[in-house]
Amino acid sequence: MKLVVCVVHNRDRNRLTEELLKAGFKFTVIGSTGGFLREGNTTLLSGVEEDDLESFKQIVAGHCCAREQVVTMAPFEGPPGGAMLPGAVSVPVGGAVMFVLDVDEFHRF
Repeated sequence: MKLVVCVVHNRDRNRLTEELLKAGFKFTVIGSTGGFLREGNTTLLSGVEEDDLESFKQIVAGHCCAREQVVTMAPFEGPPGGAMLPGAVSVPVGGAVMFVLDVDEFHRF
């Protein structure tokens, strides 16, 4: 048994959770925030049998895609009257980060 901790962008959450449920996986959803833009994320916790781990990974990879988002960045504070103007910057968002941990014991009460 493995504990899968999977952090995904909120935009990918619904598609991913629907597909995981269709495939028979059970999970707990935790709302989280993080990343460069401090946008909403979803953290999924799931106990996955070793034989099903590859299937779980494929579902996550197929439904969580990285994309570019353009944001306006204000310049860092500098001397008054500085010549720097805010500009648009393209940053990657989305995708998934997955941690797979060994489980020594599992109990359902």
